[in-house]
Amino acid sequence: LGPSHVGWKAVALLGLAVVALLAFWPVTHHVAARAVIEGEVQRAVVAPFEGYLREAPRRAGDTVRAGAVLARMDDKDLVLERTRWDAELELALRKEREALAAGERVARRLAQAQAEQARAQRDLAQEKLLRSRLIAPFDGVIVRGDLSQQIGSPLEAGKVLFELAPLDAWRMVLKVDERDIALLAAGRSGRLALASLPGTSWPLHITKVTSVASSEEGANVFRVEARLDESTAKLRPGMEGVARVQAGERSLLWVWTHRFVGWLDLQLWRLAP
Repeated sequence: LGPSHVGWKAVALLGLAVVALLAFWPVTHHVAARAVIEGEVQRAVVAPFEGYLREAPRRAGDTVRAGAVLARMDDKDLVLERTRWDAELELALRKEREALAAGERVARRLAQAQAEQARAQRDLAQEKLLRSRLIAPFDGVIVRGDLSQQIGSPLEAGKVLFELAPLDAWRMVLKVDERDIALLAAGRSGRLALASLPGTSWPLHITKVTSVASSEEGANVFRVEARLDESTAKLRPGMEGVARVQAGERSLLWVWTHRFVGWLDLQLWRLAP
């Protein structure tokens, strides 16, 4: 309190003034998170039965129309099986006609049963032949799947070969750090910038804050869904970028120190007796 150390006192007073200014200087706090564009509906194309891959003209990243062939399975065995059952059906029908002409009821019923069985097996083989062509269910883009290096390899029934997403129906997913998830709620707005389209940003708003968490790159992140406030034909499923979402008015000092203060508070609570 005396007249000594004037320089140190001036520095201390200046520091206190700066801290006070920062503590009462309101700014809009933004939560930054990695953003990924996903198809609103993603359809999986799976192997309909066990077999071998014959060809795969499409791969991830290709834009396809509804009905486009994504891959073909080897159908030689199916063609032979259909031919065999066609022959069995023709034989059974001939026996049925002969039994009808001879008036043999038992033989006729037996031939009818054989014909029904052959017809069912032939229809099954025909259905498999149709399903050996894996086609796109709608207009969209292949977001996952590349079988170009697996021609001739065996495929298991139910194995996912491709995943497709529509071009005109997508959603944005934000991977928000668990330290910031409490600051977000449905309806909050922000902006999105994509790595593939630098220099451009789009307004967005949060539609859903989910309770689904996952570990990515050593951090625990939550899935937050959002939509853009304006449509754009430039977006494609699989694009990534950064979203900044408004999280209310805070002091500049709080914005700069809230994570450290939160970490320190957690450590003190952990060490408390």
